Amino acid sequence: MPLYDFRCRACGREFETLVRPQSTPECPGCHGLDLERLPSTFAVKSSERTRSAADKNLKKHGELGWQKTREIEIAAKKHRDEDH
Repeated sequence: MPLYDFRCRACGREFETLVRPQSTPECPGCHGLDLERLPSTFAVKSSERTRSAADKNLKKHGELGWQKTREIEIAAKKHRDEDH
């Protein structure tokens, strides 16, 4: 069963869910059925997902959120470098 990313057109919530054959997914927030299927994040480069998450964090939390996201990115890079 494949995982798909969706955005609810009613409330705007984005979520990932398993889609079983012969079933219709619903929004976990408002239980709406008017969903837009989004491109899979699995196929997107990790750096693109990280930047996208940082942009969303900045929009949601302002500059402080961006700084925290940057700290996480630096720590993750340091961890990867130590493994090699």
